[in-house]
Amino acid sequence: MKRLLVDLEKFEANKDAKYCCSYPYHSFNKGVNALLEQVIFIYICRQCEQAPCVNSCPKEALEKPANSHLRRYNNRCISCKSCMLACPFGTIVPQMVPYLSSKCDMCIGRLKENEKPLCAIDCVNGVFDYLDVEEAPEKDIFVLNDYVAVHCVPWQRQVVPKKI
Repeated sequence: MKRLLVDLEKFEANKDAKYCCSYPYHSFNKGVNALLEQVIFIYICRQCEQAPCVNSCPKEALEKPANSHLRRYNNRCISCKSCMLACPFGTIVPQMVPYLSSKCDMCIGRLKENEKPLCAIDCVNGVFDYLDVEEAPEKDIFVLNDYVAVHCVPWQRQVVPKKI
């Protein structure tokens, strides 16, 4: 099945890059950033039990529900970046913190046959691609939903225990 593939390893190497989005209602095309934020919160965030990022937010814009991943409420976020400073692992990156008024719609129903989303067409660094991809944990590819797959090393595998 064709899905938008988000490569977080390539994103890490190209954090300052700008990405296009064809959804006309995104303020300054922030739909791509909203998608990246969601992917990072699910696959890279350490899901701290004490959640210092949640506790640091003066507007209660972050929430860590039991048995779920970190969530940000865009209508509460004032972009103070205290969550970014409080995160002990540096997983909340500055590009993700600006107030986002909309989410990526993954171009559902807007693509013609064999057409790629604008973010995949415009992306020269390989962070976004649109191709047939299935979940393959051995290749670090995980399916987020019917429309998006992620290539990343989950944080659980990033932490390698030291031999004593």
